[in-house]
Amino acid sequence: MGQRWDMGQETLNQLTKKTAGGTQDLGGLVKQLVAAAQPLEGKMNGAGKQAFDTFKANVDSITNDLNAGMARITEGQSGMDVAFRTGDTDMAETARKNEGGADFDGAKFGKR
Repeated sequence: MGQRWDMGQETLNQLTKKTAGGTQDLGGLVKQLVAAAQPLEGKMNGAGKQAFDTFKANVDSITNDLNAGMARITEGQSGMDVAFRTGDTDMAETARKNEGGADFDGAKFGKR
C-alpha cells in the first residue's frame, strides 16, 4: 500500500517562508564561495584561472539570477497556497449547500 499525501492548511505557507529564507542563504553562500577561494587566486594558471576570474567577475550577476529564480518559486508557492485555501473553502461551502438539499432518508436501504 502506498502512503497517502496529506497536506495541512499551513503546509504551503510554511514552505513559502522556508524558501524565502533559503533564497537569502543561497546568495550568501555564493559570495562565501568566492571569499573562500580567494587564497587560491594567485596559485591558478591557464583555464582554471580564467574560469575562476570569470566566475568572480559574474558573482553578483549569478547571485541576482539565483535570487530572482528563487523569488519566482516563492511567488508560485504563494499562489498555490491561495489556490489551495480558496479551493478548500469553496469545496466546504458547496458541500454545505448541497447537504441542505440532499434527501438522506431516500438513500436508506431499510424498510419503510
